[in-house]
Amino acid sequence: MTAKWQDFQEKVEHCLCPPGNGVFTVNTAKERKAALHHKLYGQTENIEPLWKSSLQDLPTSEHKAVMLGISSDCGGGILRGANWGPLFLRSTLIEQQPQAKAFDIGDVRVIPHLLHDKYLNEGTISNCQKALYANEQSDYHVSPLSITEDVCTDFYANFPEKGIFGIGGDHSISYPLTKAYLKAKREQGKKVAIIHFDAHTDLLVERLGIDLCFGSWCTHILEFLPSPAHLIQFGIRSSGKPKEHWESTFGVKQHWAHEINERGCEAVIAEVLQQLRNDGVDELYVSFDIDALDAEFASATGTPEDDGLNPQQALTILGALADEFPITGADMMEIAPFTDSSLEGKSSSETTLREGAKISAFLLQAMNK
Repeated sequence: MTAKWQDFQEKVEHCLCPPGNGVFTVNTAKERKAALHHKLYGQTENIEPLWKSSLQDLPTSEHKAVMLGISSDCGGGILRGANWGPLFLRSTLIEQQPQAKAFDIGDVRVIPHLLHDKYLNEGTISNCQKALYANEQSDYHVSPLSITEDVCTDFYANFPEKGIFGIGGDHSISYPLTKAYLKAKREQGKKVAIIHFDAHTDLLVERLGIDLCFGSWCTHILEFLPSPAHLIQFGIRSSGKPKEHWESTFGVKQHWAHEINERGCEAVIAEVLQQLRNDGVDELYVSFDIDALDAEFASATGTPEDDGLNPQQALTILGALADEFPITGADMMEIAPFTDSSLEGKSSSETTLREGAKISAFLLQAMNK
């Protein structure tokens, strides 16, 4: 193995932790973590050595999709709880979608009160480095967005033919995931587009003075795209401004939920495929906020919205895109299993996890092609 790979492996062992351990707890939900560890490793104790040993297989793994959990909801702002998404979605994938394979690199080590290192003073960073790495002068980052970007940047430098499938967490996490991806693809000479499923535009410049959050991440990745029109959004329906405002202000392309329902998936798909062909796009990244789906199917989330897409519509659009363009990066965001905003008589977490797992399984299989 090269020194470059060994440096990356050392960084992963410090900045990440075993799958499911991204939510820092002592006793709470211990049994849920143990259940996932048993599914992954066949045991519930001494997981850390098994996970570290498994990392050695990453260079030779047959899977192009590499799973990374980021258990942070600090960039959210309505109902919290998406930090449990990575643990619950992994378990649901194993139980309900066993055909969906990926190399699981683990979870980002999350201090739940932090978002990005740029918001911290030197004293806080030093204290957090001591807590995470037992070294108050460590070179490693301490906030989930900063750690994610750093690890993903080095990942693509080592494995340009593989892709990260990120599991959140709130949607602010897609900022470092897509930023690292877009910069890597630019260096490879690839022209890419981001396919973004969401009930909301996420095109604020800031929210209450914070520029990186669940409602603004799209704005801040536009500079890394070949063109702002290479951010293509599906399922939008909850917005204080009309579609014309967002498209004229930012130059993005939007396909609101009511348009998809009124025109039909086929007409919208044909328009998007023609745009991607005309723009000479090589590869796609899919960022999927579970609230793109109607609240009937996805109510265990921070901001459930009615009048959205149904799961089959989402899969039809994704299938048509994947038939023509490689999907080389993706994420699934905003599944909050412990929230309950469902209609009476419906199980919000079970339904949301089931539909989220179906779409995640499709994305993993597409990435592995």
